Amino acid sequence: MARQDYISNMDEWSSGFSFYHELQVRFGEIDGFGHVNNTNIFTYMEEARIAMFKELGLMADWGAPNSVEIPVVADLQCDYLAQIMYDEKLRVHVKINEVGSSSIDIHYLGINEKQVPVFTGRGAIVQISRKSGRPAKWNEELKQQLNNFSDKARV
Repeated sequence: MARQDYISNMDEWSSGFSFYHELQVRFGEIDGFGHVNNTNIFTYMEEARIAMFKELGLMADWGAPNSVEIPVVADLQCDYLAQIMYDEKLRVHVKINEVGSSSIDIHYLGINEKQVPVFTGRGAIVQISRKSGRPAKWNEELKQQLNNFSDKARV
């Protein structure tokens, strides 16, 4: 697993996740070879990320039509480790790896029912102003909440 430069020790890294989202692979997500089309993994990461944001209480503000700030994916990468087949149940683990002034670095780990890692990933989410389209700094309360969630993942 040397290709994931965001993971120095897989065991240590994977033990740092405290939040996960469960999902089941739908028939429409498989390709002609009978396994999940690689683009669907990004949707799985999105579902897990939104579930984490809901857990943090962020989606009520970000999802409101009159919200001042919104989250935007700045970059996203995935490393495929094993095939995922139709009807498999997955746990997509999510953790906040680092909190910046207006961004967060999020890490992902997909595990199947056999406890086999099937993908890893990471991405940056930036909070932007709807008005200016520019990054908007976290307020201190939210930054503390993100850091607490991040610290919880390191336990």
